[in-house]
This record gives sequence, structure tokens and C-alpha cells, in this order.
Amino acid sequence: MLKITFSLPDSHIDALDSIANQAQCSRAEIIRRAIGHHIEDFEDLSVAEKRLQDPNDPVLSWDKVKHGFHK
Repeated sequence: MLKITFSLPDSHIDALDSIANQAQCSRAEIIRRAIGHHIEDFEDLSVAEKRLQDPNDPVLSWDKVKHGFHK
């Protein structure tokens, strides 16, 4: 595992320490989890953007979505 060093504002450090204390784990673990969640969110958003830009992807009306595709 590669080690990375970076700076954070004091308010972020205080919040990080509070979260780590509540979760009973280290600062590093909280940061790893947060970055992992951010990467997953970014990947999901990238897929969504590609689908929105795909002219072959059908656009569904709210009524069709609300009442189900089979109706």
C-alpha cells in the first residue's frame, strides 16, 4: 500500500478525529473509507452521464416509471 501525505484544515482534522473516535478506528481508516465511497460515487456518476448522453437510450416518462414498465 502506497503512503500519501497531505494537509487538511484544522476543522477537518477535528471532524475526522470525532468520526474516528465514534467509529473506534483510525484517521487513516476513515480517510480510506471516504475516498473509497467518493470513487464509487464518481464511477456511478460517470456511468449515469454516459447513459444520459446516449441517444439510443430511451427516455421514459414519469408516468411510465411511476406505474411500472409492464403496464
